[in-house]
Amino acid sequence: MKKAFLFLLLLVGTANYSQAVRKYSNEFMNIGVDAASLGMSNTVVASTNDVNSGYWNPAGLIHLEDNQVSLMHANYFANIAQYDYMAYGSPIDDRSAWGISLIRFGVDDILNTTELIDSQGNIDYNRISLFSTADYGFTFSYARKLPVPGFQYGVNAKVIRRIIGKFANSWGFGFDAGIQFEKNNWQFGLMLRDITTTYNVWNIDEEEYKKIANTIPDKNQELPQSTEITAPKAQLGIAKKFIIHYDYSILAAANMNMRFTKTNDIISTDFVSIDPAIGFEFGYTDLVFLRAGVGNFQNIQQLDNREQIGFQPNIGLGFKYKGIQVDYALTDLGNQSAALYSNIFSVKVDLSLFRN
Repeated sequence: MKKAFLFLLLLVGTANYSQAVRKYSNEFMNIGVDAASLGMSNTVVASTNDVNSGYWNPAGLIHLEDNQVSLMHANYFANIAQYDYMAYGSPIDDRSAWGISLIRFGVDDILNTTELIDSQGNIDYNRISLFSTADYGFTFSYARKLPVPGFQYGVNAKVIRRIIGKFANSWGFGFDAGIQFEKNNWQFGLMLRDITTTYNVWNIDEEEYKKIANTIPDKNQELPQSTEITAPKAQLGIAKKFIIHYDYSILAAANMNMRFTKTNDIISTDFVSIDPAIGFEFGYTDLVFLRAGVGNFQNIQQLDNREQIGFQPNIGLGFKYKGIQVDYALTDLGNQSAALYSNIFSVKVDLSLFRN
């Protein structure tokens, strides 16, 4: 029943809002990847320097010294939805690098009850079938050092594929761009997502759409528009790593996540809304890591019309040994945000480990 309800919300949302510039379309591409980054509340735009940079800031791929792969799995909405990610990155030469990644966010084995009642009005449970709804994001990344010392840039080309059973599907295309700069051990980063806007074209099965629309009282039977455009977003970050007595390190980082529209973020204007985030990573001999962060600061209106600031704390830990790094993050602690908490696991491997 939870899966069926979630599907109904998804389909109706697609039907009602696929016709204009949307604030939150393709939101599965904004969840984040890599448990190490999620444990720091995503504050890695300035400091990212591995295979996962293809997602956070492609400019960071330039720091790759050898080929790397990364895998991540997470359960969302009380294990109803599955979120998976894989990536590969490789240096091209001493001034450039490239990477590819794939994200899947899906709900499987949803009950299709649109034909539960036959033409005579009888309920026939044998007419129930199963289907899946899934979003896919494929990204190709390229990074290169600039002639100016300390600067590097990166670009992403994205292909979006979204499938809602046999009811509807879409293709989308978009681009990201990022830049990083380092001076005196201070790191700065800027990530521009969907810089040209990401354009999705939907193909909706008219017959199947009307079946689901008939299950909603007073639902307009007209097919929705078939296009949607995702507006650009920006992330500005700063970070610095402190070494303490050789064996200990502390990475401190902060982000300003910006949407160019008015939202419930604690800094909100008609032009831009800003959601700040801070994160920390404590390391011991580059072997064990403890992480924490706070982000998603929102103005939440209470039942008595008072506004209260909500936030999302994250924690995590990681282990690294001989080119293999395993990380864990726990997000949405204390139910500060609307979603349930999630356990995130990821692994990153330097492929040089398998060479003789």
